[in-house]
Amino acid sequence: MKKTVVIDIVGLSTSVIGEHTPFLKGYLSSHYLTPIKPVLPAVTTTTQSCYLTGKFPNEHGIVGNGWYDREDSEVKFWKQSNKLVKAEKIWEAARREDPEFTCSKMFWWYNMYSSADFSVTPRPQYHADGVKMPDCYTYPPELRDQLQGALGTFPLFNFWGPNANIKSSRWIADASMWVDNAHNPTLTLIYLPHLDYCLQKFGPDFSKIGNELGEIDQLCEELVRFYEKKGASVILLSEYGINPVSRPIHINRILREAGLISVRVEQGLELLDTGICKAFATADHQIAHVYINDPTVTETVKQVLEKTPGIAYVLDETGKKAQHLDHDRAGDLVAVAETDSWFTYYYWLDDQKAPDYARLVDIHRKPGYDPVEMFMDPANPLIKVKAGYKLARKLLGFRYLMNVIPLDATLVKGSHGAVDTPKEYCPILITDEPVGQTEVLATDVYDVIWRHLFP
Repeated sequence: MKKTVVIDIVGLSTSVIGEHTPFLKGYLSSHYLTPIKPVLPAVTTTTQSCYLTGKFPNEHGIVGNGWYDREDSEVKFWKQSNKLVKAEKIWEAARREDPEFTCSKMFWWYNMYSSADFSVTPRPQYHADGVKMPDCYTYPPELRDQLQGALGTFPLFNFWGPNANIKSSRWIADASMWVDNAHNPTLTLIYLPHLDYCLQKFGPDFSKIGNELGEIDQLCEELVRFYEKKGASVILLSEYGINPVSRPIHINRILREAGLISVRVEQGLELLDTGICKAFATADHQIAHVYINDPTVTETVKQVLEKTPGIAYVLDETGKKAQHLDHDRAGDLVAVAETDSWFTYYYWLDDQKAPDYARLVDIHRKPGYDPVEMFMDPANPLIKVKAGYKLARKLLGFRYLMNVIPLDATLVKGSHGAVDTPKEYCPILITDEPVGQTEVLATDVYDVIWRHLFP
């Protein structure tokens, strides 16, 4: 059994390794890079589940970062229970191989109620007055106070939103090394989200992301050197690369104009009423699960979407099976965007009627993924003053609504999720020994990790 660390550098692809990443560029001169062929959808939770189970989405059940719960009639994104992953995880199989095996799971997703020995994941405090405070969830529970006592409170507001920056990845790296020094786990899984932010905001524009590339490069070097001194095998990988986009597709507006979307009005604002929509979509980067409550409109929906500019293809039952997406959680149809396009969740036709959560960082209430949450409204010259005032109210204990997010999807310049992307934007695997393949399927990453653990 060999001590191993897997460092997930989100968004890393060959397109961004170069002069701004001197460590990674130099590291490749003595290590082996293998492209990863992603599964559909190439998004965080699906890909991580493939890596850790060796199974496709139709087996482990993670069909995206979120999906529609047909019984609750609710869209649920970014849930955290590990019980949602319906397949054995690599640490469970390894523990059978050797009872002394231990695993530290540092911010990889589905990290609550996991069978991993040590786990840390974002988990805000939600107070009765509506205030959200930074915090994290750990197992064992006392690890939370130990880590935050040593490193400070987990910087939640630097993990996602307009203030996302290197601070969150720095905290995760420090926490990973702290856990390693304290417990010496056999397998450590580390999630570094930093590149995800700048690449989705700006795409591979080095004039705007050069500093961020340098920051993550330095952090990777520190982690690699730390684990090399511990005698660990080091695997660097990514879940997806991020390619440039210029065309947002408002798929729910298209369905609404076709008479398929239902909304309810509260205080003059429109809320998507998924339970009575004839059809609606849960947008997730470059894929959208389309759920159909009225089977008689299925063919109409398919024809409408296939004619929509920016949609590459629409999967029906046969198509889903071919892509290993034939699972009850998946949409009745699955739309996949062209390389330069991505899906918004927007369903309103008038911004004055957009729900209040549209202008918030509110990942659990939105019926789809919203990368525009990384921006403050550039059309409002006083937006930072407004945000500062609201933050002051928060610090004084008052209720506040941080409604500073724009509704302009054209701001987003990078996306992922589709699998027919150019090679330079594909996810990659970096190892100290060749893996014996010119390309590794996402589900085969499990075997690569296993061979490092049990050489």
